[in-house]
Amino acid sequence: MPGFGKSGTSRISFLSSSIVLMCGHSYDVIRAAHDIISGDLSVSPNVHQSESVLAMRTARFVKRIITFIAVCTAAAFPTGAQQKPDEVLRVNTDLVQSDFMVFDKQGNFVDNLKRDQFVLKVEGKQRDISFFDRLAAGSRSEEAQLAAARGSGVNGPGVPVPLDRGRTVMFFIDDLHLSPGSATYTRRMLKQFIDQQMKQNDQAEIASASGQLGFLQQLTDNKTVLNSAADRLRSLRATLQSAEYPPMTDYQALVIEQHDTDLLKFFAEELLKYEGQPITEAGIIGAAEIIRARASALLTDGESITTRTFSTLKGFINLASALPGRKIVFFVSDGFLLDAKRSENLTRLQQITHAASRSGVVIYSLDARGLGAGLPDAANPVMADPMGVVTRANMGDVRATQDGMNALASDTGGRAFFNTNSMPTAVTTALKETSTYYLLAWRPETEEQRNPKFRRIEVSVVGRPDLVVRFRRGFGELPEETAKKKENEPLPVRKTPTDEINAVLSKQYPVSAMPVAISLNFRDTAQYGGTLTTSIKVSTDSLKLEPQGDTPTAILDMAGLVLNAQGKSVSNFNKRFTIKASANNPNGKPPEMIFYNHFALVKPGLYQVRVAAVDVKTGKHGSAYQWIEIPNVANKELTLSSLIIGEKKPENQIEPVDPNSKEPQQPPAVRQVIVNVDHHFASSSSLRFLTFIYNAATNAAASPLSDPAGGNRIPASATTVAAPDLAVQVQVFRDNEPVITTPLHKIQSEGAPDMQRVPYAADVSLSGLQPGAYLLQVTVIDRLAKASATQKLSFQID
Repeated sequence: MPGFGKSGTSRISFLSSSIVLMCGHSYDVIRAAHDIISGDLSVSPNVHQSESVLAMRTARFVKRIITFIAVCTAAAFPTGAQQKPDEVLRVNTDLVQSDFMVFDKQGNFVDNLKRDQFVLKVEGKQRDISFFDRLAAGSRSEEAQLAAARGSGVNGPGVPVPLDRGRTVMFFIDDLHLSPGSATYTRRMLKQFIDQQMKQNDQAEIASASGQLGFLQQLTDNKTVLNSAADRLRSLRATLQSAEYPPMTDYQALVIEQHDTDLLKFFAEELLKYEGQPITEAGIIGAAEIIRARASALLTDGESITTRTFSTLKGFINLASALPGRKIVFFVSDGFLLDAKRSENLTRLQQITHAASRSGVVIYSLDARGLGAGLPDAANPVMADPMGVVTRANMGDVRATQDGMNALASDTGGRAFFNTNSMPTAVTTALKETSTYYLLAWRPETEEQRNPKFRRIEVSVVGRPDLVVRFRRGFGELPEETAKKKENEPLPVRKTPTDEINAVLSKQYPVSAMPVAISLNFRDTAQYGGTLTTSIKVSTDSLKLEPQGDTPTAILDMAGLVLNAQGKSVSNFNKRFTIKASANNPNGKPPEMIFYNHFALVKPGLYQVRVAAVDVKTGKHGSAYQWIEIPNVANKELTLSSLIIGEKKPENQIEPVDPNSKEPQQPPAVRQVIVNVDHHFASSSSLRFLTFIYNAATNAAASPLSDPAGGNRIPASATTVAAPDLAVQVQVFRDNEPVITTPLHKIQSEGAPDMQRVPYAADVSLSGLQPGAYLLQVTVIDRLAKASATQKLSFQID
């Protein structure tokens, strides 16, 4: 069938819009769609599934997982971080790497610098630079360059080229120190970033010190999830000001404790006036004791709140170590006080910056108060201050509350943005200046291998004192953090299969040790309503096969949860698969993949599906998480189902039917279009998609029908049916730029059995497209209702 459009005229083949009328070459579309929507793909004779063999009951399984996930994604980040104590950075014979940026006086990145222009010092001693390179954040080559800097890169033509990964941008909102006005301002900044600055392959996460964002506190590219998290953000700041008279701020309390006698006397006299007592020397002494006690209590409360913020931030950064590449964390706060004499928060701050170094995190601090920092709050009473005692004491308030934020940024290679009323501009500037950076690495000395204590580093440009170099201030661990293995320490005991799969499902981020892919598809039917299909694909390459009788056999546990936006389970499953080597395979290997479908009836709303798989014999595991928004079809607005996709191979790549095979085989027409779960395609193939159009407006129009008995055409004048007037446009994007665009194409809906659920399918040729990440966008326009609906789907070309 001919294609349409300028930039993709020969790429898009619009199949019959009514799937019911397809025949011949279109039969494979029906089967492919049916397999995803209604079929069970785990029907290989070499795979046997058992629902009862797992040692967990469904209710207990769900309760334990949900409880753990809720804790990990809310305030208890430190708990999650402590699960893997051995994953701290260990200094060994591998190269130690550090990323840094160089700027001129105008704040522009200085490009094209060479290795011999830099000087690296570790604890003041100059070191040889073993590796040097320039990287682009989120680029296809970044991950490979980082691996090479660690000394773990693999050279040669057989190494796969990394696909477009995009940036990892995280926002940590210190809502425990954020005023209501600042919280509103922060929400606005977050939404502007999500809607306007997030690129096609970017992932973002919004977290808070209090954990108030709950289950939405996750890394994702789903803008609906991120906007929902931003909407939940509220100020939870405790009023760090004495409710007694005279009113006292936490900074004034700090100044009093630091022996500012003028301010102490002022407060003592104000207290005596308020209580109607005469101002005498004895009275001032007694009142001063009361003021000191109030100041001490106020500072203690403030320190406990800051400790809570630091604890959550450290756990958040430790968890980020599981993510590849460089991570940008925006720390947003109204500021906090640090007092080394009263608490361990200065030490905790150092631990945070060292954790950031190990996790590849660069922190940018944003003062949400903007230019209003330090101005009097209209909600709080202001005492008369004719002698300017309070005014003088408050002069250091803003700087004192910004010191900690500045240290977080400067010690991790970032910077702080203070005294600005445009946080969105600050975010834009930070993302721009971190888009390119340098990476160097050096080989540690023997002492550094033996004792991984924290060591300070310095990076400078030879003969260019005018340039600003931003780098991490050190590497290694503080003495109290150094991981030490005790002699003769027993090896950890393996968990039970139940505990193992629970632990995998509970992790903050998916695990890739065993490749697990899922694809979520929503469809609405007249009989069942909204149905969510989770298609699962697990690679069996890493499974351990052991003899069982005459057949090598492996056992795989698989479990999944469908969770709503509050983290509550609405559906779940747990299966055990016994995988046997193929009888036709002389090497005794199992089928390359296991496929399984899970179906759930769901109400409109936001859901996350988590699936985990564990090799029972070795404990090796993997997982996949994905979000989906289920639309409300009942509101009668134009809506599209998910894009159900398959890979159509060229005819010369279809494996012929093996007449000697003992296993059932599908006809060639079905095997030509393979249901694609992981959304990876060969450039020689075509992407075939299917979607259903709901609630299209209809208009009485002549439409010839076939006589069911004889197949004869009935004159158009004999009957009329309500027909929609729909048009479709298909686009493919890479890096937010369209590489394929078709003009509007009318959807022929004649013959569809249900005009409120009109099916539509098309092929998109991928020939000539370069390897990388792409976005398929399908837009349907209802010309009668003057409405439109869009569905998007990410895919990759290998």
